[in-house]
Formats: sequence, structure tokens, C-alpha cells
Amino acid sequence: MDISSPTDMFKRVVRQSKFRHVFGQAVKNDQCYDDIRVSRVTWDSAFCAVNPKFVAIIVEASGGGAFMVLPLHKTGRIDKAYPTVCGHTGPVLDIDWCPHNDQVIASGSEDCTVMVWQIPENGLVTSMPEPVVVLEGHSKRVGIVTWHPTARNVLLSAGCDNVIIIWNVGTGEAIITLEDMHPDIIFSVCWNRNGSLICTACKDKKVRVIDPRKEDIVAEKDKAHEGARPIRAIFLSDGKVFTTGFSRMSERQLALWDPDNMEEPVSVHEMDTSNGVLLPFYDPDTNVVYLCGKGDSSIRYFEITDEAPFVHYLNTFTTKEPQRGMGYMPKRGLDVNKCEIARFYKLHERKCEPIIMTVPRKSDLFQDDLYPDTAGPEAPMEAEEWFEGKNGDPVLISLKHGYIPGKNRDLKVVKKNILDNKLSKNTENTTPAIKTATSTPSIKSEAKLDEVLKEMKSLRELVSSQEKRIAKLEQQLSKMDI
Repeated sequence: MDISSPTDMFKRVVRQSKFRHVFGQAVKNDQCYDDIRVSRVTWDSAFCAVNPKFVAIIVEASGGGAFMVLPLHKTGRIDKAYPTVCGHTGPVLDIDWCPHNDQVIASGSEDCTVMVWQIPENGLVTSMPEPVVVLEGHSKRVGIVTWHPTARNVLLSAGCDNVIIIWNVGTGEAIITLEDMHPDIIFSVCWNRNGSLICTACKDKKVRVIDPRKEDIVAEKDKAHEGARPIRAIFLSDGKVFTTGFSRMSERQLALWDPDNMEEPVSVHEMDTSNGVLLPFYDPDTNVVYLCGKGDSSIRYFEITDEAPFVHYLNTFTTKEPQRGMGYMPKRGLDVNKCEIARFYKLHERKCEPIIMTVPRKSDLFQDDLYPDTAGPEAPMEAEEWFEGKNGDPVLISLKHGYIPGKNRDLKVVKKNILDNKLSKNTENTTPAIKTATSTPSIKSEAKLDEVLKEMKSLRELVSSQEKRIAKLEQQLSKMDI
């Protein structure tokens, strides 16, 4: 076991690493998202989720819960009347974009429900009160939602009822319920690289590695961090577990664990005495962990290797303002031409500020050592296959020519999945084969028609609002001419 103080960490002999000179920079003011009333709810989640198309931010909402979804290019001042996703009856606590469809997002709320939403391709035109599906099963507020990394339409939720539920979103059913494993509030849940295991951190100070399909605790560590403040645990790509927490003296710590032997940590670092919970963001391609403390004004980053002390401090990016939350862009959303290796979306009280991390390079050529093939949006398997016991690694894509999102890639897949399951129920109820054959096109065409009508309605509203705006501008111009 390796225990190091901050002084050791900062004064260690200089180690060769291509990430030693990672350089962080906040974007200019006109590239921020301004005038957003970020949620004030007391909950230690990131409050922000990002993908290559949209940034979603949990906002203050009177009489319910809402979050805002902005196309990435919609920077500047955001109008107070900008539409929101507003179907929850209590504050939204956590949001997560689906890794296999950039228009699908899940939200967990104080109203004890999980909702899954499908955002129109160009963003919201009007507020969205109706989700694609409502997942009801928790008896207390739902503070964690996280999608399965490799199986389509599999979503995990964890509530303050100390229960973890794994859903098949395609059918709206709770397939796995893990009830008696956590005696207290669950602070964090994370899937491993291929989604065969989860690791959890709980208020009872235990970190557990669980096989959800066997409903079995594979490994656990009592008092992973001895302090009373919340612990976070994430899986690394090699199967090790990285945790952040607090020592008995209330110092912030980070630690690395091997699930095959949880007795002693592989490595522990003491950091500082601040009391903000450290949110870890991990890049599996470069093995760099970024730590963003809630209420801190800095992002610290570490490289994890096979050589002692295993967790190597790289640098700290510091700003003046404290952060209320943080979004982390998946690798496929970065600008490879600028050698960007990470992009954060820092939440202030009233704005969201992108922070770009780059590795300075003289050459303009594609830097393949910085960008190994990364997880793409393709799902290697369907929900049913995973529930039946199949595993699959992420389908990797090259970023050599940048990531080009497919148009309407998966938009129909979620609908089709839900419809397929409705169809299979129809098939059970009707014996003649002819009935099922004829019902298929009619259900599909009805859904298609609904979609087209909705699209037309939103376009009409957009046109009429633009007409009003043009008339107003013409009026102002005519006054100016006079």
C-alpha cells in the first residue's frame, strides 16, 4: 500500500508523461451559456450532462422539477422563456444522456420517478412535459440514473429507499431489483467497462462490487474512507476501483483498489481539508482521472499507471469562481485538431462555462497517441441479450477525421423498441398469425403519423413566432425611418 501526503505528491521526481503539460482554459464570455438559474437543490450530483449535440442543465423550477437542454452552439444569453423539459413534479436530482442515442436523456427526481425523454434533433421548440416513458418503482426520491455502457436501452437507477433498479427502457419494466444490499443511502453507482459489474459507495462507508444479474456482492471494503462525508467510487478500464472520500481528520482522500484483494488499497493520497465532495470524471482512453470538488474553484487531474505510486498527480486547473456542478464531454465530442483531450462544462450560479483541456503539440497532424480508438455510439447488444447473460465490450471508433454524428441515428430505434414489445404482447394475446401480420404496419404508421404531426405543430408555432418577431422589427424600423 502506498500512502502519500500532498507534499510528496507535488515534489516527486519528474516522471515522463505526455499529459504533464495538459493546459486548461476557460472559453471567452460569448461562448458561455448565460443567465441560467442553476438548481439550488441540496444533492451531490453533477447537475449537468453533455454529449456531442447538447448540454443539459438542471435548473430552478417553481412547482416541480425541470432541466434545460441546449444545442451546443446556442451560446450567449439564454432567454428566460427558453423551453425546458418539465414533466417531474419534484426537483430533478440527476440526469444522464444515453451513450447510444444523443437525443435520449434520463432523469431522476424527488417525485420518486425516473423519466426518459427524446429531444427533437434540433433542440426544444416548446417545453416538453411528456416523457417517452415513466419508470415507477422507487418509494423515495431517485438521486442516481446511469445508462448501461454497452447494452441498448438498459438504465440503472438508485433511490433514497436504498434500492437499485435496472430497467429495460424499451418495455418500461424493472427487470432487476437489488433491495437488501445497502442498509443506507447510496452515494454513487458506476458500471464497469463492459457493463457486467457495478461498484457502489454507500453511507455505511462500504464500497461494494456487485454482479447485478446474479444479484451477488463480488467484493466489498468496509471503511474504504473513514470520514463521515460522502464517498464516490468509479470503475477504471482495467477493472480496478477508484474512490474519493474523507479521512477521520476530514481530509479529502483518493484511493485505488483491486477488487480481487480489497483488504488494503493499492494506493492512497491525502489531498486537502476542504469539505466539498470530489466528483471523479474518468477518461478510459488515456487513464486520466479529473477531480472536481463541489464548491471548489479547481479541477485536479491524475494519471493512473501500473508503476508505483500508481496514481500520479499531473496538475491543477484553477479559476476564481466556485463550481456548482460539472458536465464532462465524451471523447467523440472533442476537437481533435486542437489536441483537446477533455472538455468540462462548469456550472456557476447563473451560467455554464466550457473549460477546454489541451495537450500542446507543434504538429498539426492527427495525434494518434492522444486519441486511441474510443467508444462510439453503436450498442454491441440489445437489452434482452444483456439480461440473458451476454457481455460485450464497447464498439470502438477512430477519431482520425473527427466524429461525424449520423443523422437521426437512433431516433427510430427507441420507438421501435417500445413498439416491438407492445407487438410481442399483442402476439401473445392473438392466436391467428394473420392478425399479428396486419397489426404491425398499422401501429408503426400510427406512430410515424404522430411524429410527423408533432413536428408540423412545432414548425407552425415556430413560423408564427418568427412572423410576430418580423412584424415587430418592421414596426421598429418604420419608426426609425420617421
